[in-house]
Amino acid sequence: MKRIHFTGQDLMRIRVAGTIGAAAETLDTVRLLRTPDAGLAFRRWQVSVRGRLDERARPLLALLPPLGPGVDMRSLAGDSVCVEEAVDRLLGAPRALLRAEFENIRFRPADRSWARGLVDGDRATWLQVTEALRACHSVTVAPYWGGVRAHLADVRAAWANALAEGGVEHLLKTLCGPLLHWRPPVLELEHPYEADVHLNGRGLVIAPTMFSTPQAELLLPALDPDEAAVLAVPTVTEALVGGALWDGGGATDSRGLEDLLGRTRAAILEAATAGRSTTDLARRLNISPATVSHHTAVLRNAGLVATRREGKAVLHTVTPMGMALLEPGSRLL
Repeated sequence: MKRIHFTGQDLMRIRVAGTIGAAAETLDTVRLLRTPDAGLAFRRWQVSVRGRLDERARPLLALLPPLGPGVDMRSLAGDSVCVEEAVDRLLGAPRALLRAEFENIRFRPADRSWARGLVDGDRATWLQVTEALRACHSVTVAPYWGGVRAHLADVRAAWANALAEGGVEHLLKTLCGPLLHWRPPVLELEHPYEADVHLNGRGLVIAPTMFSTPQAELLLPALDPDEAAVLAVPTVTEALVGGALWDGGGATDSRGLEDLLGRTRAAILEAATAGRSTTDLARRLNISPATVSHHTAVLRNAGLVATRREGKAVLHTVTPMGMALLEPGSRLL
C-alpha cells in the first residue's frame, strides 16, 4: 500500500492531464505483454500483438527489472503523444537525470554492464533504446492510438467535469475503486510496496493511462523538489470498454484508400493515427516537410486530420471522421 498525504495547499494544486505520453505508454505495453493474465479487456490486444515484436524491442525489457522500482519513462521522455519528440527528449536527457533515474534500478546481472552505458549517457546505448521504443510503439500502440487517445480524452474530460462541478473531494471520490481509496487527507494506492509520500505543497497531476495496469503508479520528479508528482491511473477495467479500443488495429484496405485520397495522403493519414509531427511524417515517408504540410492541409480541410502546435512541433492527429475512413467496416454516421 502506498499512501499519499495531502496538505490544503496540495489539494488546491491538483490538476488533470491528458496522458503520460507515448513513450511511457509504450514501455507499459512491454510490461503488459509479460503479464500472464492482463484480463479480458486486453485479451484481443495481446493476441494481436504477441509474436510481432522482434529482437529490436529487447532493450525495453531490460528497463523492466523483475524486482524493485522500474524506470519512469515519463520523466525521461516527457508526456508528448509523438514518439519522435519522446526520442529527441530521451537522447537529450541531462546526465544528472539519468543518474537519478537509474541509481536505484536493480538490473538483471546480464544487463548491468549495458545499463552502465545508459547512466553514462553513451549515445550508442541510448540509440538502441530509442530504436526499441520506435519498433515497439509501431506494433503495440500506433495501430490503436486513434481509439486509445479518444478514450483518454473522454476520461480526462470526465475528471475535469468532476473537479469543476464538485471540487477536489468529488474528483478524488470519482477516482476511487479497487485501486484507489480516499481517506481524507490521504489517498491510498493498492501497491506491492509500502510507502508514505508527503507532497509538501507540490500538488499532484492526475493522468489517465491505457496500458499501465494492474495498478496506479505515483511518479515522483527525480530532480526538482518543487515539481508536482504525477499519479498515473489505469482507465480500462472492463472487457467491453477494452474490446472496443482494439477494433482499429486490423488491416486497412490500403488500395481503396489510395484510390480515394492518393498514395501520399493515404500514407500520411495512416501514419498520423499515432499523432506525429510534420518532421516525423517527412522522415517516415521519405518526403519533404513542405510536401507533408501541403497534404496535411488538404486532409485538414476535408476534416480528416487536426493540427495543433505542441511546443516547437506541429502535431497532426486523425479526427474521428478520419478514423472511420481508416477502420474497416466503419460507417461515417
